[in-house]
Amino acid sequence: MRRIVFTLLFLGCLLSTVYAQDIPLSGKITDNKGLPLSDVTVTIMGTQHVTASDENGNYKINATKGTQIRYTRVGKKIVYVTVGEQRVVNVVMDEGENLDEVVVTGYQTQRKADLTGAVAVVRMDEINAPLTGNVMKSLQGRVPGAFITTSGSPDGSANVLIRGIGTLGNSSPLYIIDGMPSTKSMNEISGLDIESIQILKDASSSSIYGSRAANGVIIITTKKGGKGATRVDARVSTGIKNYAKSLDWLDTQQRGRVQWQAARHDGTDPNFGVYTFKDVQNSDGSWQLNEITVPEYIDDAKTMRAANTDWVQEVGQTALVQNYNLSLMTGNDKSRALFSVDYFDNQGTVKGTYFERLSGRLNTDFNLLEGRVKIGENLSITKIKQDVLGNVLDRTRNIQPIVPVHTVDGMGWGGPVAGMSDRQNPVRLIADNEQNRRNMLRLFGDMYIEVKLLENLKFRSMLGMDYSFLWDRNMQKTYVSGFMSENTASLNNVNNRWGNYVWNNTLTYKWILNEKHHFDFLAGQELIDYYAENLQAGRRKFASEDPDYMYLDAGEGIQTNSGSGTAYRLLSYFGKVNYNLADKYLLSATARYDGSSRFGANNQFGWFPALSAGWRLSQEDFLKSVDVISDLKIRYGWGKVGNQEIGDFASYGMYQASYATNPTWDPDNGTAYDIKGAGTGTLPSGYRRVQQPNPNLRWESATQHNIGVDFGFFNQKLTGSFDYFKKNTSDILISPPFIATLGEGGNRWVNGASMSNRGYEFLLSYSSSHNNWKYSVTGNMAGYRNKIVKLPEDVINSYPGNGVDQTILGRPLNSMFGYVADGLFRTMEEVNAHAEQVGKGLGRIRYQDINQDGRIGDEDRTWLGIADPDFIYGVNFSVGYKQWDLSMFWNGVYGGLVNNSAKGYTDFISFFGGENYGTRVLDAWSPQNSQSDIPALSFNDLNNEKRFSSYFVESASYFKLRTLELGYSLSSSVLKRIKSQGVRFYVLGENLLAFKKSWGNYKYTGVDPETPNSGYPIPFSITAGINVSF
Repeated sequence: MRRIVFTLLFLGCLLSTVYAQDIPLSGKITDNKGLPLSDVTVTIMGTQHVTASDENGNYKINATKGTQIRYTRVGKKIVYVTVGEQRVVNVVMDEGENLDEVVVTGYQTQRKADLTGAVAVVRMDEINAPLTGNVMKSLQGRVPGAFITTSGSPDGSANVLIRGIGTLGNSSPLYIIDGMPSTKSMNEISGLDIESIQILKDASSSSIYGSRAANGVIIITTKKGGKGATRVDARVSTGIKNYAKSLDWLDTQQRGRVQWQAARHDGTDPNFGVYTFKDVQNSDGSWQLNEITVPEYIDDAKTMRAANTDWVQEVGQTALVQNYNLSLMTGNDKSRALFSVDYFDNQGTVKGTYFERLSGRLNTDFNLLEGRVKIGENLSITKIKQDVLGNVLDRTRNIQPIVPVHTVDGMGWGGPVAGMSDRQNPVRLIADNEQNRRNMLRLFGDMYIEVKLLENLKFRSMLGMDYSFLWDRNMQKTYVSGFMSENTASLNNVNNRWGNYVWNNTLTYKWILNEKHHFDFLAGQELIDYYAENLQAGRRKFASEDPDYMYLDAGEGIQTNSGSGTAYRLLSYFGKVNYNLADKYLLSATARYDGSSRFGANNQFGWFPALSAGWRLSQEDFLKSVDVISDLKIRYGWGKVGNQEIGDFASYGMYQASYATNPTWDPDNGTAYDIKGAGTGTLPSGYRRVQQPNPNLRWESATQHNIGVDFGFFNQKLTGSFDYFKKNTSDILISPPFIATLGEGGNRWVNGASMSNRGYEFLLSYSSSHNNWKYSVTGNMAGYRNKIVKLPEDVINSYPGNGVDQTILGRPLNSMFGYVADGLFRTMEEVNAHAEQVGKGLGRIRYQDINQDGRIGDEDRTWLGIADPDFIYGVNFSVGYKQWDLSMFWNGVYGGLVNNSAKGYTDFISFFGGENYGTRVLDAWSPQNSQSDIPALSFNDLNNEKRFSSYFVESASYFKLRTLELGYSLSSSVLKRIKSQGVRFYVLGENLLAFKKSWGNYKYTGVDPETPNSGYPIPFSITAGINVSF
């Protein structure tokens, strides 16, 4: 009987084992555009069975029927599949919020769910980035709290502020690229090489970087190799662009009419310069213009025929921008590698301007000794070539339209004649600078080793280098352009090189106690060694202007040379502890101890601590039963960070060698005093002091409080966050003016100012799918206000205000102070009734008598407004149907004011005599046009209308369609036939629509309030591209 029982039990166990036998599953994982997804974590729920998809999105795993499989990847929605009879399970992952997403937070990574600081994460494959030389431009309006302003220059320049302006000096953030710090522009790295960008916005998250984190930290992680089959991605895009709009300038006839009208208004003869007029005086004393006479030639030698040149069109062009990127990713369980080559060519909308970049990247890592040791490197090399032309577009307003581009023989250059300003022919500037360019070579990267000392104890050592070499060769040719000329050719060479070397070591330990208490420990040390030097050499007088001939040794004339160098070091120790209790309660503590050679001997080291906490309410039992809530976390953070962005020798006493020269022609050289009393007029050689020492110079420090909430509803379909912050910056570094009794070189850097900054950030996103449709909407907004709290008395006058009873203290840094323009004088009764105002008259600006003393003076200046916007916002819409996808991104600024100084040449002719002017002056006030708001034309600024007043203050608000993209991805059946992993075609439009405030008070009269007074208006562009994966 016992034998039978055992036999039955054995058979039962065997049958149950057979019944629960693992089923081999395989499949392919793609995104909603049909492109394969690598590194997707595939987990059998309730087991330890885990695998990951390879570079082609393929995976294999064994599972039991009825069990559940979870698919997770950074930036994608979690997908669950229940195992049935199928052997092939293909999965499509939508964009979404993933609480298990791993985020780089500084020397370590954390789950997004465990974050207690204000950290924004951007996955580059989730945004439709236009062709741009600077990856930061792609983030404009997409990240709440990141205030990014740009221009249309081909190098893609961008100014990035994290949570606004928090100091009086350098407000640029610190960039960390694969663990390497940098403060340089991001136009030297290809956006297609970037996997993700993390922005550490508050002090509790950025304090791990201590003295360099006062303005926020931007962490960039580049792409790495994958596991499995080799994958090749090719991306090709080409676009065209042109001015979206530009200011309208007077043509030749209009320029003559304006000259006549201004002269008659002034009561002077209009017949001067190149124009003559036929007019008559009416019985009422007014003048009537009958004819404008333009001469056949504008110069006595008859080399320049009168023209009607549209200088904007002459220097502008429809430009081509193109990008080619090829990457190879491969790997297995023991090694991974990524190799990429990127070529970016951005021709400017101004002829002769361009930005060309060729870069290569190699990222590898290797697992040794059964995974106990890992070595790797991240290396990039970039070659950049760009023009040195400068702001040529701004020159188009300076030169009059009657000036021709070329002389009558077509060989010479047109230029100004008597009666015109001494402004250059912009077409000549472009042509004569074609051979001049700026070249730069940058080697950037690091190598590292990770050693697994114990099961949860890991040591990592990294050695990094950022080396750049820049060289200019600037040849200036001889020329004749009107009365302007240069009869001696010259050459100027500039060589700059700088290096940043970083060595850091970290020790991390993970400890789990009773399955509820999770600790992450980090301890580290870092050494940064920076140096830079430059050399300049010049020569004049060359026998030939052939670029192959014009080298320094070929010159015969005056030779010049100069050079300089600088260096600094930063030594740091840091540590961090993260604590997670039952996945509900979160704590984090950070400390960094920095020592910098930039500061005084008495204050070279400083502490930068931080504390933060979080409570995941969604994990509490009283909320787990609420199905609507999928995530809810409140967090608070406090931290102290620093700013060391001053000169490398700011704390030292400095002297400069000065050699004896004749002060008649070189007054800046030689010592300040005739020490020997020789009276020869030549100052003796020696050293002169240029800066006083300050051994007590210390860190500029900022403390910040941040409170935030993260939420998710309906299984993370609706997600968002809200943050409120308050930041106080003290010991701000300034160099105040010094009294004359200190003598030469009395300037000195001190800690002497304070300011505060507060603001909010809001993000809301919704995404879902239904049948073959997928859609998402994401919106964000953010605003801030700063305030100057303290300034030394001898510095106050350097900022807006009158320095007495109305100062910048207690007001935002970007406050505007000036006169209030109260319309124009339209009748003599108004003129006579108004306060005493020198130069007042019909058609002139009337200024308010603020203090009611009966006269207009400095005491009538007041606060006119603030340049900072009330808030910045962005909205992204995307929809997909089968293989089609459509997205659009809108971005705007609400509130804030701008000083539209361009009105100085669009509304007045007295500010810049002898030049051209905007067409707005055609609508200037006159007795026949008495309702105009544009002052009467005059060659004399008797009313001092150049003074800063509310006449120039206009709205900075705008709303733009940043991107509009339509894409199509080939279906899986087609891909299988052509043996490809993914193919997508797309068309992308950028800056297609723009709206500004063009009505009411403060209406904007310029072209684009985003780039007021800029020589490079932001262009619109149309781009077509294809992405292919093999």
